[in-house]
Amino acid sequence: MRLLFYIEAPEWTGSARAFVAAARGLAERGHGVTVACRPESALERRLEFGAYEVLSIPSGPGGSRVLRGAVQERFIQAMYVTTEREQLTAAMAARLAERAAVLRRVPTGATLSLGVRARLALRLCATGFVFASKDDLARAPGISRARISPSVAPLGVDAHAYDAVRPASRAAIGAAGGTRLLVCVFDRAHRARAANVLRVVALLAPRHPELRLVFIGPGSDDHELRMHAAALRVTSQVSFLGERDDYLSVLSVADLGWVVAEGDNGVYGVLDLLASRVPVLAERGTTAQHYVADGIVGLVLPPGDPPGTAAAVTRLLAHDEQRAMMGAAGRSRVARAHPEEAMVDGFEAAATAASERSAW
Repeated sequence: MRLLFYIEAPEWTGSARAFVAAARGLAERGHGVTVACRPESALERRLEFGAYEVLSIPSGPGGSRVLRGAVQERFIQAMYVTTEREQLTAAMAARLAERAAVLRRVPTGATLSLGVRARLALRLCATGFVFASKDDLARAPGISRARISPSVAPLGVDAHAYDAVRPASRAAIGAAGGTRLLVCVFDRAHRARAANVLRVVALLAPRHPELRLVFIGPGSDDHELRMHAAALRVTSQVSFLGERDDYLSVLSVADLGWVVAEGDNGVYGVLDLLASRVPVLAERGTTAQHYVADGIVGLVLPPGDPPGTAAAVTRLLAHDEQRAMMGAAGRSRVARAHPEEAMVDGFEAAATAASERSAW
């Protein structure tokens, strides 16, 4: 099959990471794969040139023309997108090229929205939807309008690949002098949960001067977050790393990981920590909770309860053997229940359904 992944946003996100992993996996299975993205973007810098074709798509009307040309010249059979805007752009390209179907992936935990652009796109070309879980599919409205049957492609990782990750130096990430390291996987949309992490560390600080906290992820070097740490008088124990290319190296040296990010970012945060043999903390009611077996690979915490959470973290930090057992269980769980191969299978199944010319 000849497939194209269209990613309009320039940022490196969990959703983009899922597309890039799927593109690599499908290319390794012998499919012709093109990844189309903004030139000189943060996303383009993360792509694996040589694993698949990389096509630069400028923003604006010129991008639509380039995409249409790519569909015609490469005989594309299916295009993967994530947003409504991408769906409409891809649908217009498919309609003008008189070939290909569009497969819109719905991010983990998100509810499918069918606004004006999406409804127009559905009329322009054959469309299908790809969900991250059966639960997300079950609560999706409007999928009966799609001509292609929906597919499920759960996020997954290659657990064995983490063995090659080189651990970061604690001094290099501002955690020198600490014998216990808590890494918080952050995204911009969930500052309130990050504030709860800071309150927990403030409660632990007087009795645990050896504890260090590191925030990592998009927006984790935010000024407001720094001000909150200063107000709680824990600045000396907290580092704000922002988005980093050596993200996995930082996770690999953690004693505990706390995931406050949601959606695809949050799921990848959990899977990355578990594959790195790091026990995971996640609040009840979050996306991350569904990937954390409470008491086995980490702890599911009550939301908004800093004293109770501080007590649970203290107990876990005091028992090295228990953390090691949780880390080993997490690694085994990822390898068994969340392999990257299963995700690629889901993307491939969707493409197989979409490549039937009769559906076009």
